[in-house]
Amino acid sequence: MQLILILLVVAGGMGLSVEAGLLGPLGSEVGDLWATFSIFGVGAALTFLLMLFFSPRNSPSFFTQPSWTLLGGILGPIYVVILTVAVPIIGIAMTMIGILAGQVFKSLVIDHYGLFGTAHRKIDSKRIIALVFIIAALFLVAKG
Repeated sequence: MQLILILLVVAGGMGLSVEAGLLGPLGSEVGDLWATFSIFGVGAALTFLLMLFFSPRNSPSFFTQPSWTLLGGILGPIYVVILTVAVPIIGIAMTMIGILAGQVFKSLVIDHYGLFGTAHRKIDSKRIIALVFIIAALFLVAKG
């Protein structure tokens, strides 16, 4: 099961690279914020259809959840605007490796302290080495 989830996550990462490639040209044509809005509009419509047909009807309302759990709704558009602005200037590979470096760094901190209700996973030497390799990739792609 874990291998399947890892493969799904890798496929999702590939999808983000495609999204970044689409956002750059779209942002150049319609503007960065309109591109971001259109991506989220299409995503919201698709999510609504998926909810309509596949979501259990007795699931708890998101209005009853702590407000901090909805911060992703703020962070998502910021991420997409960054993609839209950065990709035409520094390219998809550099943008995605930079995003990955930030994600891994912050993920290590979140795991280490068990933030947001996640399980504690201490930062160890293997995780630090992995982060160093990602930062090295960032520098290599920047110099290439």
